Amino acid sequence: MTELQRLLCAYDDHRAAGRACALASVVDVAGSAYRRPGARMLVTDEGVLTGAISGGCLEGDARQRARRTIQQGRPTVVTYDSTDPDDDLQFGAALGCQGIVQILLEPLDFQNPNNPVELLRRWAEGVEKPAVVATVFGVAGAAAGVEVGQRLLLTSGGAAQGTLPAQAALYQSILTDAHAALAAAQPATRHYPVAAGTVRVSLELLRPPVRLTVYGAGNDVQPLVRLAAGLGWRVHVVDGRPAQAQPARFPEAEVVRVLPLAQVGEEPHDGSFALLMTHNYYYDLAVLRHLLPPTTTRYIGLLGPRKKYERLLDDLRQHEPDAATLLQGRIHSPIGLNLGAETPEEIALSIVAEIQAVLTGRPAGFLRDSPHPIHPPLRADGPLVTEGRVDAVCGL
Repeated sequence: MTELQRLLCAYDDHRAAGRACALASVVDVAGSAYRRPGARMLVTDEGVLTGAISGGCLEGDARQRARRTIQQGRPTVVTYDSTDPDDDLQFGAALGCQGIVQILLEPLDFQNPNNPVELLRRWAEGVEKPAVVATVFGVAGAAAGVEVGQRLLLTSGGAAQGTLPAQAALYQSILTDAHAALAAAQPATRHYPVAAGTVRVSLELLRPPVRLTVYGAGNDVQPLVRLAAGLGWRVHVVDGRPAQAQPARFPEAEVVRVLPLAQVGEEPHDGSFALLMTHNYYYDLAVLRHLLPPTTTRYIGLLGPRKKYERLLDDLRQHEPDAATLLQGRIHSPIGLNLGAETPEEIALSIVAEIQAVLTGRPAGFLRDSPHPIHPPLRADGPLVTEGRVDAVCGL
């Protein structure tokens, strides 16, 4: 289950019980921070938390402020600043991160079908494509025509919805920038000048869950499915053996089904990641032949030694001379990161970690050896505004 899915479940429970809630969202970051824009936390009027906006350092203070937001009935922005390490360690939350994090706190109206949680729900249900949420989190100046907390959700199909008024002077500019963020697959922060001030907008990229098809339903696939599903990935398990491809063996998988060898070529290309873990040479050969044409399958992981792939490639070339070229950049054999894995659980970890690295375009390896920041800097056309710095004390 993804973090957003857990938040939606908690929201539904609180709504059914009539417990008032506020949403805390990271909207802007400068320097080092544990979470990035888009991290969310649901807070009830009793202080129950779902989700996280930091590694635990800000939640206690944000919880108290969120409860006050519920009482006051209006959104507010809180700025946590730990850029002065000595001051932060002595008087602040002792984050030690040397960064700035801005949190938008909003009371939730359960009756409003366009409240921020309901807006996210409409994208999350049956989601297949990325989207962008543009959130107004700063308004300074006159005649802005927008308010803090107003949002615009832009889907990949070009549909726009939300609470941002279409008649607002800035609507078209925000919509244009949302299209650009979606096309570049990059989140950003935008500053729009208005009379004697600025409107600040967070452009958050919503990414759909990873779709993973695992060919093979052996015992070694079970820990992999558990781990992948725990990350919120949508996992399909396919195997030609009815005794193995049983839903009871893979309760975390979205789909488990029997696919005879003769029907592999009829399988639709519905996954961006595929794993070949059948331990059956001819089944693997049929799947590889099926995945040869350029498709949406950007990653193909093949379990087994390098010699196995070389033999498979020789057989594939008999029907498709360009097999190696068609698979180049997509095939990973041997599969997984070099972690010295031996047990099924360790192997599952190395495979899932490799997919995560491919997903984010990272080289893996030790972070201590990387000269680059853990997270790429946010794209912004202006500085982060640090009015009203808060000295948070971790109260969890």
